[in-house]
Order: sequence, then structure tokens, then C-alpha cells
Amino acid sequence: MTDSNQWIDRFPGLSRLEPSTKEALLTRSNIVNYPKDTLLFGPGKSPEYMLFLIEGTVRVQQVSETGHEIVLYRINAGESCVLTTACLLTYEDYSAEGISETKVQAVAVPKNIFDDLVAQSKSFRDFVFAAFSKRITDLFLMIDEVAFQRVDVRLADRLDKLADDQGVVKTTHQKLSIELGTAREVISRQLQEFQRRGWVEQNRGSVTLLNRAQIRQLADHNT
Repeated sequence: MTDSNQWIDRFPGLSRLEPSTKEALLTRSNIVNYPKDTLLFGPGKSPEYMLFLIEGTVRVQQVSETGHEIVLYRINAGESCVLTTACLLTYEDYSAEGISETKVQAVAVPKNIFDDLVAQSKSFRDFVFAAFSKRITDLFLMIDEVAFQRVDVRLADRLDKLADDQGVVKTTHQKLSIELGTAREVISRQLQEFQRRGWVEQNRGSVTLLNRAQIRQLADHNT
């Protein structure tokens, strides 16, 4: 567990804030904990807090009216949520959902405190907009990948990034289709082709990379 007086040091941008702003964050925010697979926010809901993630991972995904899903980005320890930032700044409701992929510990800064700090502290504004800018750039890259990159290249890249030290990706065809914004059948066909080439082995709930070098070579076409 993180000490309530030390969490700011986890965020390089926040650690450089002036003392009065740090004090406001420390005294007027709360550390919260969520179990795995918790819906932290969803479409139509208005954000009540700005969350700064201390531990864990949150998946932010968009769900269409037809039920089609795509992962927009992940929030990791030391990061904040750009969608929450946008909603807080524009007084809009969420248009996507955030789900904890692991146990999550975060700092919840109430909306009124966030508004006060953005208005009063240039260093806090700089931190917020720097994080916002980086994530927007990431989203444009993701849109480019979905629109223009080959599925086999994107799948190879995602498998390499998701694999553990033993080359195992604990996932399903459906989850990979959400990751890449395509149909499950497309992922299944491509994994079958990878398996035919001897690059992967498919098991229930996992994919093992047998030839990670070939996977990475294909993924390099994505750079």
C-alpha cells in the first residue's frame, strides 16, 4: 500500500509542483482501491474524480451501438486518464468505459479540487495538458493503425507486447479482436496462419509464442 504522503513522488510532473499545490492534493484527495474487473466509469456517467493511478492497469475501451468493442488505451501506474481529463475540462459525460484489468490503487482528486488547481496553478495545468497531449498523439497513432495497417502486422505487434517472459499471452480470440478493433473471425484465421507457420501454439485461454523472432520481424513492419 502507498503512504498517503508519498504518492505524489510516483508522478514526476506532480513532484515538481509548488508546495501549496502539493499540499492541496495531499490533504483534499483520497487513496482508493478497486478489485480486478471493476467498471470504474462508463458512457453517460459524469466524472466525480480525477484518478491518478498508483498501482495496476485500467483498460479504456469504446463500445458501439452494435456491441463492437475496441481498446483505446491503457492507464498504467504513474499515469492519469485522458478521457477523464477531457470530461472534467468540458463538463461532458464519459463516452467510453474504463475497466480495471488488475487490482488498482489510485488517488481520487474530487472534481472541484481539480477545477481549482487547473485554474490556480500553472504547473498543475502544465502537467495535465502534457499528459493530455501525449495520449491524444497515442490515439491518433491507434486510429492510423486501425485504418491503414495490416491485421497480421498489428496482431504480431500486440502479441509480442502482451507476452510474458516465457512468451505466453493469456488471452482469447475475442479479447484480441477487441484489442485490435476487428472481428473475432479475422483474429482466429490469422492465428491459425501463425500456427501453420510454427510461430505460435494456441491453447484454451492462451497463445504461446514459439518463434518470437519471426513475430517481432513481422511486427517491425508496424514501426
